[in-house]
Amino acid sequence: MMGETLLKTDKLSVSFGGIHALRETDVEIRLGEIVAIIGSNGAGKSSMMNAISGVIKFSGAIEFKGRTLPKKAHKIVGAGISHVPEGRLIFANLTTMENLRMGAYLRSDARAVAETLEHVLDMFPRLKERENQIAGTLSGGEQQMLAMGRGLMSDPELLLLDEPSLGLAPILVDTIFDIIREIKQMGKTILLVEQNAYKALSVADRAYVLTQGRITLEGPANDVMCNPVVVEAYLGKKTQ
Repeated sequence: MMGETLLKTDKLSVSFGGIHALRETDVEIRLGEIVAIIGSNGAGKSSMMNAISGVIKFSGAIEFKGRTLPKKAHKIVGAGISHVPEGRLIFANLTTMENLRMGAYLRSDARAVAETLEHVLDMFPRLKERENQIAGTLSGGEQQMLAMGRGLMSDPELLLLDEPSLGLAPILVDTIFDIIREIKQMGKTILLVEQNAYKALSVADRAYVLTQGRITLEGPANDVMCNPVVVEAYLGKKTQ
């Protein structure tokens, strides 16, 4: 049901030695929406993603579909969450197709996997053209498409996208965000971390602003986009 809480955090905190990357952050993601997390470098955005996906340790609680989320990464994938990490982290020595199939390694229904693969290749026709190419030789944009396609191969309910436009040419950034809209239309819920605040807010339903590990603003994405502090700090425009 649209609007139903899919994931929420309660006092989620992450520390590295004496450095607090996240400080008691409370975030809610509802079924069928795109939620954007914006903030400067070092604000804690990727730490939040990595905590949810089980990559790093945290304190506080994370609930997914009303239950405490497992803390082991493979169990989190099995529960219905897929993480497309910053920097793509594709398997550079495998082919495009081998990378995609790795995304479905926990699934046992061959027919369902084949259907998902067909959907992914329809969404990313460039990957179809390069299915036998070694992934490390793909362009940056193609590698990002591959990382997103691999993330979708587990058929997740929640897709975590960490800096999907990082390092891409402007025309490819537009393509990636068109694909993000298309993924939402597939019925997926998306948590989006993105340095390009304007693009993130233009595609999101709701947004949170992270400042030095704390949530300092939240609300409908259009409202956040119009907030004077956000305009000046993240959108490159000076308020009057």
